[in-house]
Amino acid sequence: MSKLQSKWLVVIAVLFGTFTVILNNSMLNPALPSLISTFNANAVSVGWILTIFMVAMGMTMPVTGYLGDRFGKKSIYLLGLAIFLSGSIFGIFSGSLPFVIAARFVQGIGGGLMMPISMALIFQAFPKQERGLAVGIYGVAAMVAPAIGPTVGGILITYLPWPFLFAFNLPFGLLGLLLASRYLKSTNANPERRFDKGGFVFVTLGIGLILYALGRGQTLNILVSPANLVLIAIGVIAVVVFVFYERRKEQPLLELSVFRNANYAVSIAVTTTASIGLFSGIFLLPLLIQNVYGLSEIQTGLLFLPAALLSGAMMSLGGRLLDKKGPRWVVPPGLLILAVSTFLIGNLSLSAPFWLILVINMVRGAGLGLSNMPATTAGMNDIPEHLVSQGSAMNNVLRQISSAFGIVFFSIYYEVRRANLTAAGEAAQQASLQTINEAFVISSILMILMVPISLIMRNSTKEKQQAKGVSNDENKSNGI
Repeated sequence: MSKLQSKWLVVIAVLFGTFTVILNNSMLNPALPSLISTFNANAVSVGWILTIFMVAMGMTMPVTGYLGDRFGKKSIYLLGLAIFLSGSIFGIFSGSLPFVIAARFVQGIGGGLMMPISMALIFQAFPKQERGLAVGIYGVAAMVAPAIGPTVGGILITYLPWPFLFAFNLPFGLLGLLLASRYLKSTNANPERRFDKGGFVFVTLGIGLILYALGRGQTLNILVSPANLVLIAIGVIAVVVFVFYERRKEQPLLELSVFRNANYAVSIAVTTTASIGLFSGIFLLPLLIQNVYGLSEIQTGLLFLPAALLSGAMMSLGGRLLDKKGPRWVVPPGLLILAVSTFLIGNLSLSAPFWLILVINMVRGAGLGLSNMPATTAGMNDIPEHLVSQGSAMNNVLRQISSAFGIVFFSIYYEVRRANLTAAGEAAQQASLQTINEAFVISSILMILMVPISLIMRNSTKEKQQAKGVSNDENKSNGI
């Protein structure tokens, strides 16, 4: 097998695992009402099925950099996928809601191990000048899975017993496990790498409490309740203590000095903003299609799928442009396209046809594809190779928090603003449309503010190669 083929088999192997994790999470959203009936439970209890996964995943991610260095990246990825599949099997045979929630906790640990390591494995397999395309193709899973997940989950819960929501993972996950065990290259373990116990306690406590508070804060009353505010405050304090604590460690759990790198810091800002945009759309667009325009769940699925496919295609194109031209040719235009298309969705009228919303959302997907993964790749390319696992872990943690914040903010904005408009005499349909329009305009403003900031990013890899070439030429001319 040629070297080129082996590199791309790495992408395929980790893509299957990532796709399985993201698809499973998005499949469960439309099934929650049915699970409320099945387990004779309330919405808050069943909501833990989603919340516990997010919390477990966010608490696990910070430690993946250490584990990958200490035991080898391939070993940790395989362990994560095996744990995720074990959680799926546990879910299939769960007979009560507490056991289903426990199964989701196990899945979250597995997903938290896999997601950051996936990126590190691709970076390990590809040279810097080829990573843009590779990560772009890998990123297809991150866009297509959330788009088709609700449709798949809706079909499964309609025609099959609920355990099939967990069983559906097994063929994809087992195939991913087989491909990963065969085609991923082992990395050297570092037995001298010490575990930062104090850092682990502070960061997992902080991130866990923040994600838990955001996950349960689906209404304004819950979000600003004294108990929830205390949780957020303790979480923020724990994260601040973690930052100061890590600066004094010789072998920190997370090497925070990478944030001094402008490319990496800006890439984090871009990807967190794009994540807010992505998940605001995932939350708001179904409300727009079904509550405002009175269309079906099938049409909602049709709205997301073309956008996800175009986003995947643009990730690949953006990756190629990143490899050849650098981030300034890809990320700012992508953010601009994302901002403009989001603003256009925020100016729809009640008479807007479905095809127009479909086209605008496709353009929005293209902007996401150009801005998200290329920014991540450019930032990760600019940090030292031995910190790639840690950089990927921090990228995933911050993206997880920003996604949770985006969903909470827009869900609360939707409920509160719509209620105010209705109380002021607006018809329910018009109130919902105006609220959703305002939310998309807010999202577009965040993105447009990020465009000039993204121009800071530079193609440092190409500059280093050119500098190296000039140095070699000078050496030759001097007879060295």
